[in-house]
Amino acid sequence: MANRSAGHTGPMEITGSTVDDIVASIRGLIDAGALAPGDSLPPMRGLADSLGVNRNTASAAYKALVQAGLAETRGRAGTVIVDPYAAHEEEGFARDTVLRDVGDGNPDPALLPRPELVRLTPAEPRLYGEPTIDPDLAEWATSWIATDQPRPFRLTVAAGAVDAIERLLAQTLTPGDQLAVEDPCFLTSISTIRQNGYRPVPVAMDADGMLPESLRAALDAGVRAVICTPRAHNPTGASLTPERAAALRDVLADYPQVLVIEDDHFSLLARAPYASIIGEGQLRWALVRSMSKALGPDMRIALVASDTETAERLAARISGGITWVSHLIQRLTVALLTDPDTQALIRRASDHYASRNAAFAERLRAVGLASDSRDGLNVWVDVRGDSSAVLVQLMRRGWIARDGASFGLQGEGEHFLRLTVHRLDGDELTRLAADLAAATAAAPQPQAVTHAPATP
Repeated sequence: MANRSAGHTGPMEITGSTVDDIVASIRGLIDAGALAPGDSLPPMRGLADSLGVNRNTASAAYKALVQAGLAETRGRAGTVIVDPYAAHEEEGFARDTVLRDVGDGNPDPALLPRPELVRLTPAEPRLYGEPTIDPDLAEWATSWIATDQPRPFRLTVAAGAVDAIERLLAQTLTPGDQLAVEDPCFLTSISTIRQNGYRPVPVAMDADGMLPESLRAALDAGVRAVICTPRAHNPTGASLTPERAAALRDVLADYPQVLVIEDDHFSLLARAPYASIIGEGQLRWALVRSMSKALGPDMRIALVASDTETAERLAARISGGITWVSHLIQRLTVALLTDPDTQALIRRASDHYASRNAAFAERLRAVGLASDSRDGLNVWVDVRGDSSAVLVQLMRRGWIARDGASFGLQGEGEHFLRLTVHRLDGDELTRLAADLAAATAAAPQPQAVTHAPATP
C-alpha cells in the first residue's frame, strides 16, 4: 500500500510481483484516475519493500513506464506520472497577450530575405526516385562545410534541424536509451526526448559550453549519443572556445562508438568561430546546420554532414520516394545563399543581433544584473532568485519573457530568464533593464530548503 500523492485523498494501491504485473497495476491506476499527471510514484525501495519484491524488479517496472512515455524520472522528485499526449512548451510568440513579448526567440522579420520565387527557382519538375539533393545546393554546402570540418563527409538534406536530429537519433537509439544533452537545453530537444522515450542525461555547462567532467560522467553512465551546440547555444548564448572543444574531444576519444551530433543552428549568423568536439577517432558523427535563423523559420531545410555509415542510414529515412526535401525549397535556398543582396542582409542581421544583445548586457550591468551570453538571438539573465516569481513581477510591468526553468532538466535555469531583445530600440532596452531590476527586487526570495537524501 502506498500513500496517495499530494493533492488527492485516499490511498492508491500498487500490486504485482513481476515487472509486467506492477506496470499493469500502475497503468490501471492511471486509467482509473487514481494517478494523474504530476503525481509522484513511491520511491522504488519503498515500493519493493511493500510488494515484497526485489528492488531491481521495481526499478525495471519504473523504467518500463518511462519508456512507454507514462512517467519521467526527475532527480530528487523521483518518478512522476506524465501525460504522453500533453502539449510541450515550444518556441515562438506568446499567444493572446497584450504584454510586450521579449521571450519569443524569433529572428527579426525585417532581416529575413523576401524572395521572388519564380525568378529565383527555375527548375525542371522532379519525380519519384530521383536524387534527393539538388546538385547546386550540394556543391555550395559541401564547399562551405569543408572549410570548417576537414574530415571526409557525406551530405544529406533534411527538413530542418529538428527533423535531422530526430532522424539521426532514431537510427541509433531505442526508447529507454540514454542521451547526453546540455543542461539547460533547447526546448525542442526536450520535446524530442520525451516524445521518443529517450532518457536524458544532463551535462552541466558554463559560458564556454559543456563541462568536460560532466560529459565524462554522462559517457560513463552509458549514453549512446551526445547532442552539443557548438555556438550560440539556446537558451544561454554560450559558445565553445577552442580550448574547451579540445578538452571535450579528449573525453570523447575514449568513446569512439558514441554518436556525436553538433547542432550548429546559428552558423550563418554566428559571431563565434566554429569549434568542433568531433575528433579524428569518432566513428559516428553528424554536423547539422539549419537555414531557419538566417533565411527564416519557414525555410524548412538543414544541411547534414556526417560519416558514411550515418549518412547511409539517414538517407534510407529520406528516400526519393517519400520524404525528400522539396527541390523547389532546395533551389530557393541555394539561390538565396549565392545572392549578393541576401549575403549582405545576413551580415547585417549578424551585426544587428550581436550589437543589440551587447547593448542590453551593458544596461543590465548598469542596474546590477548580469549575462554571460555571447552569441545568438537571446540573452540569458541571472535574476538571482525564483525566476517564476520574477517573471510574474515583470509581467506586471508590461513584459512577457521565458522562464529559464522551462529549459532545465535538473533544476538548471530556475534562477534565469531568457529574453529576446533585438527588436527593441535603445530606450526600450533601458526600460526593460530597469523593469527587470525592479522585478527582481520585488519578487519574493525563495526560502532555504534542506533536502533529505534522495531515495534510490
